[in-house]
Amino acid sequence: MAEQSLKEKTAKGLFWGGVSNGMQQVLNLLFGLVLARILNAEDYGMVGMLAIFSAIAGTIQESGFTSALTNQKEIRHEDYNAVFWFSVLTGVAFYILLFFCAPLIADFYGKEELIGLSRILFLGFLLGGIGIAPSAYLFKTLMAKERAKIDVFSLICSGIVGVTLALNGFAYYGIAIQTTTYIGVGSLLKLFYSPWKPSFSVSWKPLKEMFGFSSKLILTNIFTQINNNIFSVVIGKLYTPTQLGFYSQGQKWVTMGHAFVGGMILNVAQPVLVTAKENDVQKQVQIFRKLIRFGAFVSFPCMLGLGFISQEFILVLLGEKWADSVLFVRLLCIWGAFAYLFQIYTSLLMSYGRSGIYLCVIVFTGIVQMLWLFFSVTYGLLVMTVGYIVVNFLSLLFWHYFSSREIPITFSSIVRDIIPYLFISLCTFFLVRYIVSYFSSVLLVLMLKIVLSIIIYVCILHFLRSTIFNEARSFIIYKLKSK
Repeated sequence: MAEQSLKEKTAKGLFWGGVSNGMQQVLNLLFGLVLARILNAEDYGMVGMLAIFSAIAGTIQESGFTSALTNQKEIRHEDYNAVFWFSVLTGVAFYILLFFCAPLIADFYGKEELIGLSRILFLGFLLGGIGIAPSAYLFKTLMAKERAKIDVFSLICSGIVGVTLALNGFAYYGIAIQTTTYIGVGSLLKLFYSPWKPSFSVSWKPLKEMFGFSSKLILTNIFTQINNNIFSVVIGKLYTPTQLGFYSQGQKWVTMGHAFVGGMILNVAQPVLVTAKENDVQKQVQIFRKLIRFGAFVSFPCMLGLGFISQEFILVLLGEKWADSVLFVRLLCIWGAFAYLFQIYTSLLMSYGRSGIYLCVIVFTGIVQMLWLFFSVTYGLLVMTVGYIVVNFLSLLFWHYFSSREIPITFSSIVRDIIPYLFISLCTFFLVRYIVSYFSSVLLVLMLKIVLSIIIYVCILHFLRSTIFNEARSFIIYKLKSK
């Protein structure tokens, strides 16, 4: 019964994660297309310059307590309450600090406009702290349906705000207010939907108990955010906001695609692996490999498919002015197709409390990336991006090595799990490319690439009787019939 319950919760988590992330990406697509038509590369570049400051402060505010709370065997009010008030107070402190640091940030980039822009964007810290503890509760208890509702509604509200402001000439200020709106609405809804509620009676003792685990995650996540956003800092400092805008636009669409895949897996990976570990290590291995196969089943067609249609997609839907983003989309999609592996490996390590290993690998990877950035900056954005991708691929070897020390998994077994879906995806795109070569209309080619790729990929999986495909189809049909 316990095994069936865990399997059912995992399936529901993946289902609602897929629904949530699917709807979010559709909404992001619609709002993103409208905003890209209204705004220009410089607008996105201005906001991109501030990404690293928001990311690092947000990481410190969260402080790794979500993973720490998830690893707790029992849910205690005092644990969540301590995290709630710590996050709220940290948010207030960071906003005050960054409010007065805004002129320094503007001086660094030589853009006075960043003073007002940063003060609006950083309001997210004040609002974000409210939602950290409730979000951890929803994550721990696998309340994926509620999280899906929250994410979708927040996106709708913020998207409407962003488009309205863009149409009224607010330019990059509209993007900043849109981001703040998304964080604020999401935080309030998480607090509303969570059965757990904060109280004014606070004990800080739980934070001390979790700090040994979470402190390593803080450093890890800070370094991760530096790695992820250092490109934006360098481009913003040494190049123009327009060039940063092209890179940011390309990265945006790849991030959206990756969020669809990664969001489904992250909804369930750590809590499910924690539960399985308590019962049976071999069961945990089975779940781990099934997550690998499921990720490959979704990630390869989605991410490689995005790269496959990138030129037609950008020319038709965003316009010629964004053509320089195509190359970045294609390159980043290569890593994006495999990035879900990183999330599964790290979820496994977190289920064993290996935050120290997590920290070491992230720091080592980040140092290599920054060294590459330092030596390649004079060779242009293309060389910098290729190096970033290569380093990320090499880091997967380290993640696998340390994961294999916790559970009996081999590298060859992981390769066997993902190769079929990679091969089928590549064959699908090769066949579709041959078919569409007879057509010249860019719009028609875009539509044919999408429709034919889906049909051929599904037909091949059906013909080969793919277990993951059949289970996913059966569960979706069951959920639709049960409505």
